[in-house]
Amino acid sequence: MTPDSTPTVRQLLAFYLEAGVDCALGDEPVDRLSDPVILPVASEAPLSQPVRTIPAAVPTLRGDTAPAPEAAIHSAREAARTAPTLEVLRELLEKFDGCALKSTATRLVFADGNPQARIMFVGEAPGREEDLEGLPFVGRSGKLLDRMIGAIGLDRTSAYIANVIPWRPPGNRTPTPQETQICLPFIQRQIELVNPDVLVTLGNPSTQTLLSTREGIMKTRGRWFDYDTGTRVIRALATFHPAYLLRSPSYKRLSWQDLRSIAKALEQQVPS
Repeated sequence: MTPDSTPTVRQLLAFYLEAGVDCALGDEPVDRLSDPVILPVASEAPLSQPVRTIPAAVPTLRGDTAPAPEAAIHSAREAARTAPTLEVLRELLEKFDGCALKSTATRLVFADGNPQARIMFVGEAPGREEDLEGLPFVGRSGKLLDRMIGAIGLDRTSAYIANVIPWRPPGNRTPTPQETQICLPFIQRQIELVNPDVLVTLGNPSTQTLLSTREGIMKTRGRWFDYDTGTRVIRALATFHPAYLLRSPSYKRLSWQDLRSIAKALEQQVPS
């Protein structure tokens, strides 16, 4: 294709797919640079009265409305704390409409593995393969995770796997801080219900979110933290996300050290 030629539809679609755009978000284009919706000022109102934007709802990617972030976070907290079991928690997430990611994802990616496991792994968010299958860590990074835990005698029947964000962000983009805070109560309740002896955070986002640290993964990996569920303190260790190891295989040696530390901790701890 020459610089002056007009690309075909096929070429444009190939370009978008290569750039990570693999799902349509709406039937009509949305001008995201336009001014926010303004409430009309009543004619009898004083001229000095300020004009206020609408705070009750925010537009989602499909053009409908979702609760404002503060209301959505409060709703998530109230819903999560009422879940007595993992099954009920999953049902609550299926019905929860406070996070706009739900409207662009194919399906909920709740968890995989054994809910009675002594170890729980938590990543950041699902990718394309996970979104299609409804299970966490089933793509390339998931296959590497399987090999990693297999090296210390574990598999998906003896581990529990989830993500902080249960819906795939469009194009695998990074979840926003608001999206993370809205989903946080659900993963916190999920950890509490699984009640593992060891919690492993995979990568920087899940480590910073769950272990309340601002340090990068290079400083936090291999370190043990105390994760307090409110009813019990769980030993937690941060390590590299498998997707990062695929991009930077030289760090697999450090990841192996973390895995050995996890195996040793499981051996030393008396099952709860």
